[in-house]
Amino acid sequence: MIYLDTHVVAWLYAGLTDKLSDIAKTLINNNELYISAIVRLELQYLYEIKRLSEKSDSIISDLTKRIGLQICHRDLNLILDQSVEITWTQDPFDRIITADASLDNAILISKDPNILNNYNKATW
Repeated sequence: MIYLDTHVVAWLYAGLTDKLSDIAKTLINNNELYISAIVRLELQYLYEIKRLSEKSDSIISDLTKRIGLQICHRDLNLILDQSVEITWTQDPFDRIITADASLDNAILISKDPNILNNYNKATW
């Protein structure tokens, strides 16, 4: 089980696999893929500010069918309890995405240098 950061989901949907590292590609091809539920909201936000051309539900539905992407349905209070302990970023999306992955002690694929430097299971 591995978690994907929002930009990874957007790139997979757009077919931009050349943006992924070789390690990321290998992990994606050989593991069950999860996202935090907050990724759905961040994708929608990116659509609303015109950085993505599709709504979040279309992206997630497509990737669910194509690559078996799953949304973690953990209790939000558990995620938020973990999120308040993450003080190395003020970005609420990054805090929740990282907290969700950490509750499963899971790898989080992200290119974000702040996540890579602060979450020991983050990889690129």
